[in-house]
Amino acid sequence: MSPAPVTPVIALEPAPRGSSGNAGLWYALAAVTVWGLFPIYIKGMSQANPLEILCHRIIWSMPVTALMVGLRRGWPELGVALRRPGVLLTLLGSALFITFNWLGYIYAVNSGQVLQASLAYFIYPLLNALLGRVFLGERLRRGQVAAVLLALSGTLTLAIGYGQAPWLALMLASFFGFYGLLRKRVAIDAVGGLFVETALLTPLALVCLWVLDSRGHMAFFQANWSTQTLLLAAGLATSLPLVWFTRAARRLPLTALGMCTYLGPSLQFLLAVFLYDETFTRVHLVSFGLIWGGLALFIIEIVHQGRRPTA
Repeated sequence: MSPAPVTPVIALEPAPRGSSGNAGLWYALAAVTVWGLFPIYIKGMSQANPLEILCHRIIWSMPVTALMVGLRRGWPELGVALRRPGVLLTLLGSALFITFNWLGYIYAVNSGQVLQASLAYFIYPLLNALLGRVFLGERLRRGQVAAVLLALSGTLTLAIGYGQAPWLALMLASFFGFYGLLRKRVAIDAVGGLFVETALLTPLALVCLWVLDSRGHMAFFQANWSTQTLLLAAGLATSLPLVWFTRAARRLPLTALGMCTYLGPSLQFLLAVFLYDETFTRVHLVSFGLIWGGLALFIIEIVHQGRRPTA
């Protein structure tokens, strides 16, 4: 995933108190920290092109997720889910969306556009609210409408200031948004769903690696040992944070979980500006300020709604 949070489809229970709630917080922080620092991991594989990195990420995620399903004894449940009408076709669609998201994210990092990658995941929750309104008929409250408009203003500011829209950020946010939309509508757990998605994509990934190798463009066998190790570990790096995030979702209120997820793009933003010296101008400041303002309003709306008494 891109390293950004994959929306798990799980049955959430009321947040437990005490040590279980604390464990949920640590799981959430661990997951989003890994996602936030993922640019460092990807840049460590810079000897390989984005397509090769993507293929390794798909291929090695399959055995890792298969092991996770086996450890949870989830094969019968997975079989039942796949026999439901439309589940496999929906997962094929979600697999394609997450593939384009991963490829775009890897390209953004390796081409020195980590700032756009972080922008994508600041935009994502606001875009998600809009998708829910359009495709699921979910009603947007006034605060949420204002938040979306602020984010749109920030995007337009960046487009006008530089003469072009942040297309890469918008594409990453859109691909991940539609991925989450499809996964929300399919009844399957996060790990099992990711296993099926990678299983569907693995044959194509193997063909891509064979083509790259036959043309002499595959870096794996010529790369240094550190790059080879990082490529082999791509499946674990993809799947483990997802498991942590799923465990956090079972222990934390959704509001707290949502706030934790903003740590990921915040860390990516800090890496872009302070570690990779990407350009951050006044136009960026105004644009990000509007988007951050939209996010702040969005979070306040969620917290306020969560505190309202229910009938």
